[in-house]
Amino acid sequence: MSSPLDLGALRDAIEAIDEEILDALRRRMDLADDVARSKLANAAPLRDQRREDLLLRRIRTRAAEHKLDPHEVERIWRLVIDMSVARQQALVTRQDTTPLRVGYPGVEGSYSHLAARRLYAGRSGGVLLTGFDHSREVVEALRRGEQDLALLPIENTTAGSMNETYDLLAEGGVVITAELVSQVDHRLLGLPGAKLEGLREVLSHPQALAQCEAFLRDKLPWARAVPDVDTGGAAQKVRERNDPTVAAIASEIAAQRFGLEVLARELQPESDYTRFVEVGREATPLSPEAPCKTSLLMVLEHKPGTLGEMLQRLTLRGVNLSKLESRPIPGSPWQYRFYVDVEGHAASAPLTAALEDIRPLTSFLRVLGTYARAEGSHG
Repeated sequence: MSSPLDLGALRDAIEAIDEEILDALRRRMDLADDVARSKLANAAPLRDQRREDLLLRRIRTRAAEHKLDPHEVERIWRLVIDMSVARQQALVTRQDTTPLRVGYPGVEGSYSHLAARRLYAGRSGGVLLTGFDHSREVVEALRRGEQDLALLPIENTTAGSMNETYDLLAEGGVVITAELVSQVDHRLLGLPGAKLEGLREVLSHPQALAQCEAFLRDKLPWARAVPDVDTGGAAQKVRERNDPTVAAIASEIAAQRFGLEVLARELQPESDYTRFVEVGREATPLSPEAPCKTSLLMVLEHKPGTLGEMLQRLTLRGVNLSKLESRPIPGSPWQYRFYVDVEGHAASAPLTAALEDIRPLTSFLRVLGTYARAEGSHG
């Protein structure tokens, strides 16, 4: 009769195989870098859906030949493919000779433009910043592959959330890859020689008007607040209209850009910040040491107490929630989808377990992105 198997020796053998798998995965990622360089040289897209489908078909066949579950093996390979694409995307953004194409809502001098300059300044290879009239146009250009990244405002400490950005994220096809928190420093801009008492209209983005509501109410009650597509665009219109009764709320950079005069400063609370999110078509790798956040989109079952139960299950898993935002579901009156920001990586053990815990409470659940937490962001 043979002796019992040595459990320690078996575990040592498994760990040795794990090391072989990790080494093979590293070599595969190194090859992904070479593939990315070849694609850049040949102007080929980073993602080739037809090739991925052929690869997965071959993997299913080979898995069955090895007496492995082909569906489970396919699931693993899809993760490996996603890792490879993320690796290629990261390499492209690091290329010294490949300008990064970044879209943002607004014109030169808008707060989105200033945030983009701050985030990407000094990048080797340069950055091509492109302004669009609306956030939707930015995201659509990103989805079409005409932009590499989009930088979108998502919330402000005074005026609250930018609902359009949340709705665009819900439509899919993009993921959050980074965030930036930028202090807002509004100025009231007018034509040279214009006076506060002579103003009759103040143009700006609705969020900026909301941020400066107290100033407008107390200092300019006779002037009408007029919403515009963005702060920089409002400054541009003041210059084009050449009317001393019209002013704009925008940045000091916008005043310099369009030849306007600063009529007033300190228009909003000192601790006024806007949070921007960088959005891409693919996720990018994160350093394991980087403090990170994960954004989730979910639709909860329409039952009493479901929201409280979801929050409780996150708490029991030790997951810290930093933001909860609800938005109505188009075409479904009185039903809502929830945007949730939590601390941690979506692939971490606590968050993975928490997502499995709350999944039965949802009719829809998607990870919008895991990204490094910006300095000064809540959570």
